[in-house]
Amino acid sequence: MTGPPILIATRGSALALAQANMVLAACRAKFPKLAFALKIIKTTGDKLQSVAMSRIDASLPRGLFTKELEVALLKNRADVAVHSLKDLPTQLPDGLKLGAVAGKRADVRDVLIYRNVIKPKTKLAAFPSGLTVATSSTRRKAQILAWRPDFKVVEIRGNVPTRLQKLADQPEIDATILAAAGLARLHIQITAGGRLKGGDTPDGLAVTILDTDEMLPCPGQGALGLEIREDDERMAGICRRLNDHETFQCAIAERALLRAMGGGCQTPVGAHARVDGEELHLRAVSFLTGVACRAEARAPLSEAAALGERVAAQLL
Repeated sequence: MTGPPILIATRGSALALAQANMVLAACRAKFPKLAFALKIIKTTGDKLQSVAMSRIDASLPRGLFTKELEVALLKNRADVAVHSLKDLPTQLPDGLKLGAVAGKRADVRDVLIYRNVIKPKTKLAAFPSGLTVATSSTRRKAQILAWRPDFKVVEIRGNVPTRLQKLADQPEIDATILAAAGLARLHIQITAGGRLKGGDTPDGLAVTILDTDEMLPCPGQGALGLEIREDDERMAGICRRLNDHETFQCAIAERALLRAMGGGCQTPVGAHARVDGEELHLRAVSFLTGVACRAEARAPLSEAAALGERVAAQLL
């Protein structure tokens, strides 16, 4: 190996590092003659742990968890940034682009986690009334209240281990909602009996996987986005080798929908695109008017962006 290493920018949370290390391992496997290294950067979102995400001031820029990584790219202090794709704004700064979706998409579903004094259930309808559910996501809040208006939803901040510990320690919280993909990447397993295991998780927590018929994910959920400079041909070539084409097209459709609706990761919109034969099937829900509006459509893989825009038009 010769020359300076290719720098992979990432946040410093346990989940962000787990994801960046997945990309690092893939880079080293596919390009054994090149040197790669991680560059850890703290973002605005990491510094605002006491601020409710649903009440973020409009004066703050979008991309609370991505801006500082993008600045590093634009100033040539990093060569590629790894993002949870759901956190990456649909409008990128001039000079940057989504270079790839790294590998196959993980489980897109959300999970409801609760203390095991509540007997495990398979559907939201089966849970006892009046549960207090903690989430910082407007999308999750809107969807869970659509199914269970008797639930109370409160704010929670922090990374995955912090939220699990808050659930275990604070009796006023009955449950929280997290992404299945994030748990898996932190080596937190869901047992056949509906319990959490591994990853230093607190004892006594049970889990129910929420089907997409109950809870549509955030656009891009479960996918890892690689952001690069538009004029960096070397990184574009590396990204082509790392990219999963089908996952990329699904991501393009979901992000096009969100962009057409003028939204970001804190917009109450859920969407899920999947490959069905030679087509993409996109389903979406929006709560922008305060009530659930649902739409779906199909299109060839080559028309992913147009599909997203078409479903957005139905919702609007």
